[in-house]
Amino acid sequence: MEKILSKKVVTRFAPSPTGTLHIGGVRTALFNYVYSRQNDGLFLVRIEDTDRERSTKEFENNILKNLVSIGLSPDEKPINQSDRNDIYLQAAEKIIESGNAYWCDCSSEELDQMRKEQTENGKKPMYDGRSRNLGLKRSDKTVLRLATPLTGEIIINDIIRGEVKFQNSELDDLILLRSDGTPTYHLCNVVDDYEQEITTVIRGEDHLSNTPRQIHIQNALGYPKLEYAHLPLVLGTDKKRLSKRHAATSLDEYREKGYLDSAILNTLARLGWSKGKNEIFYLEDLIKDFNLSEIQKAGAVFDITKLDWHNTQHLANLSFQDFKEALEPHLKKLNIDIDKHKNSEILIRSMRTADANLSLIANALIPYYKNFESYDEHAVKKFINDDAKEMLKEIKVLFMDASWDENTLDKLLKEYQIKKELPIPKVFQPVRIALTGASKSPSLGLTLSLFDKNEAIARIDRLISL
Repeated sequence: MEKILSKKVVTRFAPSPTGTLHIGGVRTALFNYVYSRQNDGLFLVRIEDTDRERSTKEFENNILKNLVSIGLSPDEKPINQSDRNDIYLQAAEKIIESGNAYWCDCSSEELDQMRKEQTENGKKPMYDGRSRNLGLKRSDKTVLRLATPLTGEIIINDIIRGEVKFQNSELDDLILLRSDGTPTYHLCNVVDDYEQEITTVIRGEDHLSNTPRQIHIQNALGYPKLEYAHLPLVLGTDKKRLSKRHAATSLDEYREKGYLDSAILNTLARLGWSKGKNEIFYLEDLIKDFNLSEIQKAGAVFDITKLDWHNTQHLANLSFQDFKEALEPHLKKLNIDIDKHKNSEILIRSMRTADANLSLIANALIPYYKNFESYDEHAVKKFINDDAKEMLKEIKVLFMDASWDENTLDKLLKEYQIKKELPIPKVFQPVRIALTGASKSPSLGLTLSLFDKNEAIARIDRLISL
């Protein structure tokens, strides 16, 4: 009896566990998840782990764990293709019985020669169907090929790309079963989509050329039609496919650097989708506002500066307590106890916008908890000279008798700057560099007040001696 598919929208994310969860994979999963939620449907996951040599449980666990932790939990228990071989073989037998497949015993040498001759004659290299009518029997030297229609066309009404046509004459007879009897990717993919009752396939445009082949397998098995949406690829700034030469590609790496999950999802959602006035989105906003048909066709450039900007906005939207809890693990990596500073709350509040991610903010906090190892070379070169040295000596003397609070210190420094008729940076930056090793910090009076007076004077002495 043929299975009747549910009318409910069902999407799927189907990663191969040959590496950790890729940032582009997160985007694909996100769009599948959001589309299913918008249609009161289901979001499913299957692990395409038929590549026994490269697939590992470690990578599988990483993918599944990260999907859940970032908020894209599947609605049913994920399935593994490696557990479903018998189902694929049954489907292959059904295609054989329908007369839509045949056995082929062409050797790799014969196929290489065939493609070479086709290329030399200016033709597209593809299998020419030479075994189609030979009536060969199954053996350990034969593969099973799908008998693709020789004429006509496949028309795909893609949600993003509109009508896409493929001529059947341009599609060769793909292999369904290898000579060792194992099923190929295309067969497994089609059978699993049917068995999981998938209605909508949302995936990268690199799979677009696979779609007509998979539709032919669907037709041979009598499966219903699916809905398709092929996403533009995620590109680096040089407009080539995103790789490690452009930026980190693993979700884990961005989390390690201190980017919030919500900021990562926000950035990925805007890759190829720019409609709407709002720029800051959370998952619930996307479910309300996102429109799959509005995604552009051109490749989407992943720009780390955009992620930095989104992250600063999402960090700013955290409550103080949530920000502190998010920051704490990054300080622990630096062997810093966040509560050890006597003015930790004032310090953390003042440093919330110190940088674009939590890791950089944590590093910016080092001088407030312990001695820093080196000065920022650019800052020293720009602001530290003999004049600055003499100025620091004078300011140190003023500090010794000063009341140690933010307002008093700000007033003292401003009066000194006016009296000496110097630009503010020439006075303020050497002091800031002495305290933190760099030229960025909160207001200087506040920065000074966050240090014990003796410690601040000692750091000024240290820079003078440098």
